Amino acid sequence: MTQRQQLQRYVAVRLHWLQTLPEHPRKAQLADLRRGVGRTPGELPELWGAFLQDMPEELQSTTGNPTPAEWAIYLALTLYALHQQGQTSPMHKEGEGLGKAARQLVPPGQDPGESSIQKRFNALATATQMPEISHHLRGMIQLLRAGGITLDYVQLAGDLYDLQFPDAMPHVRLRWGQDFYHDPKEENTENA
Repeated sequence: MTQRQQLQRYVAVRLHWLQTLPEHPRKAQLADLRRGVGRTPGELPELWGAFLQDMPEELQSTTGNPTPAEWAIYLALTLYALHQQGQTSPMHKEGEGLGKAARQLVPPGQDPGESSIQKRFNALATATQMPEISHHLRGMIQLLRAGGITLDYVQLAGDLYDLQFPDAMPHVRLRWGQDFYHDPKEENTENA
C-alpha cells in the first residue's frame, strides 16, 4: 500500500471517528481542530491526539518537520472541522472533489471562467507551498460552508499529499480543472 493510500485510509478512519462521537465530545473535538486552521502540524499540543493517534509510523516525521502525509492529514482534518461548523449534516461526502465543489459556487448562467470563484480557485491551484495552499484552501472551504456544499475530504487529503511532489502536482491540477469546467448540466442531459 502506498503512503497516499495509507493516509487516505487514515483520514477516512479519523473522519468516521469524528462523525460518530456523541454530540458534546464531537463539538469539542471539532472546535479544537478549527483552532489548528492556518497553523503548522504539531504546533498545537491539544490537536496531537486528533490527528496523530494511531497514525501509521511510516507517515510520521522522524526529523521534527512535518512529512507530506502529516501536512495532508492535518489540513484535511482541520479544514473539515471548519467546514462542519454550524452544519447539521456531514460536509464530507465521497465523490465530491474540490473542482466539482468549487464549480457549484459559480452562480447559475455565469461563465465559470469569468467568475470570481475561478480566480480564487486558480490562486489555490497554483500555490506551491503548504502554508500558501492552506491559506487559499481555507477561503474556499469557508465559501463551501456558506453554500452548504459538501467535499470529499479523503480525496482532498490525497490531493494535498500529491501537491507536495513536483511529478504529481500537474495531475492534481488537471483533475481539479477538469472537474471545475465540467458542466453539470451535461450529466443531467445524458441521464434524461
